[in-house]
Amino acid sequence: MSSNLSSQLQQQTDTAFDMDKEFPMSSADFEAIRQLAYKSTGIVLPARKKHMVYSRLSRRLRQLGETSFADYVQRLQRDETELPVFINALTTNLTYFFREGHHFEYLKDKITQQWLSRPNKRLRVWSAACSTGEEPYSIAMTLAHPFATNEWDLKILATDLDTNVLNTAKRGIYSDEKLSSIPSEYANKYAKRQGEHDFTLSPLIRQLVHFKQLNLLDAWPMKGPFDVIFCRNVFIYFDHETKKRIIARFRQLLADDGYLIVGHSETLMQLSDEFVFEGQTIYRPKL
Repeated sequence: MSSNLSSQLQQQTDTAFDMDKEFPMSSADFEAIRQLAYKSTGIVLPARKKHMVYSRLSRRLRQLGETSFADYVQRLQRDETELPVFINALTTNLTYFFREGHHFEYLKDKITQQWLSRPNKRLRVWSAACSTGEEPYSIAMTLAHPFATNEWDLKILATDLDTNVLNTAKRGIYSDEKLSSIPSEYANKYAKRQGEHDFTLSPLIRQLVHFKQLNLLDAWPMKGPFDVIFCRNVFIYFDHETKKRIIARFRQLLADDGYLIVGHSETLMQLSDEFVFEGQTIYRPKL
């Protein structure tokens, strides 16, 4: 195919995409956004995500008064303060309390029993993509009895790339519709009315969780070891080599008798030979 014909086809594709769109987004604009997202976060944005990218970033263009994605790309290149806003707009934060409930059942029925027999009373759990806080608070509710006592040193680290969702998580106030996914044994004990249509969690639960902003591609200030690391529904956004690097770093921070828990559609197969499969997307270090 000649370069002229290829260029014409690309122009036709761009024109078809821009029809009825508020802001023009050329293939070059999308490619620049893809490259910046990958460089900054490791997130891979295939071509099929172009409509999603347009939808999420167009709100930001309206706020800034930009008239095209070409102008917004230029802003990203000259204004470093816009990068965190750009990242926050792109990241996905769909979550709810006790999502993938089998993980919490395993934590309660299997891992808890293992810990109760150990002489070391220090417990560290990391929620590596905590979003708006439902995951780490679910962990805290699962472990509060019997580990939230003076006898045990339990801390849950909750990190996320997106500063907006971290602010929601720290605030810890949720609409009543979120209450339905919390098992009644925990809801009755730990959920507290906060206003007419909202609830929060008891101080006992909230004080167990410590929120920090963290990009998994950057340096990690934590030293570990962690007894459990939750990193669920995150690897699906990374390419093969990025997954391998992050998993290797998880292993360095994970206790030899610890657990790595990933999302329902994720696997460590062909990514690491340092773990053994426990079942239900739960892994243990290979000793």
